[in-house]
Amino acid sequence: MRLLHVKTYELEDFLESEVPPYAILSHTWGQDEVSYQDIQRLRSAKKKAGFEKIAYTCEQAASDGLSWVWIDNCCIDKSSSAELQEAINSMYRRYADAEKCYAYLHDIHHKRLDHIWFTRGWPLQELIAPQDVTIYGSGWRFRGVRSDTNMLQMISSITTIDVSILNHSASLSSISIAKRMSWAANRRTSRTEDLAYCLLGLFGASMPMLYGEGARSFTRLQEEILRSTKDHSIFAWGLQALSESYDLLARSPSDFVGCHDVVF
Repeated sequence: MRLLHVKTYELEDFLESEVPPYAILSHTWGQDEVSYQDIQRLRSAKKKAGFEKIAYTCEQAASDGLSWVWIDNCCIDKSSSAELQEAINSMYRRYADAEKCYAYLHDIHHKRLDHIWFTRGWPLQELIAPQDVTIYGSGWRFRGVRSDTNMLQMISSITTIDVSILNHSASLSSISIAKRMSWAANRRTSRTEDLAYCLLGLFGASMPMLYGEGARSFTRLQEEILRSTKDHSIFAWGLQALSESYDLLARSPSDFVGCHDVVF
């Protein structure tokens, strides 16, 4: 696992058995992000707009007594398809294993959390997996912690995710597949394939990344889930479908939009 040092901004690779305590950033991508290649040219990286949240993350981690952080855009070498595939398949675990998760909602200037972070695909697992989530708004202003009762209720209301999942008092395996899929029904990703890939951790699944396959990626995800479960709620989407399709498998998470009450 590759981590970024909070003081030097240098990257270092660790064996999985030797990964030190680290903080992790959850964010939505914007313009002028700092890549793996950029961060190795620090003087130039600091001139990019995306460096600000890296600096915020490192400063906060240091304040929390941590020396290392993991930030997806600069800790993954996306020029390597093998590394990208490994990172996506292990993404949920990386958030789950972090000591601290900082959710940066960069354009929130008020207490309400009606933000794009709640509509994008990847932040779904980033919201659920970590033990500790602290939310910051514009200028890294503290907005709250996920564990706060009022915050839990607010997030649950926005996302339809059960409070028991957000506070880790229940396991994901206790929630039907259809209901877990419904959490992603109104979320979007820049690439069609990521609608499937961003859900891998919610189902304990792994599979090869094939960018360019389009909606087939979601079919493959469902096939992978079916290999390891007896939960037939994965077919419940058909009860909600408005089309005349006779397919057994759904076309996208949006087909599960009405499945938030499905149990198994």
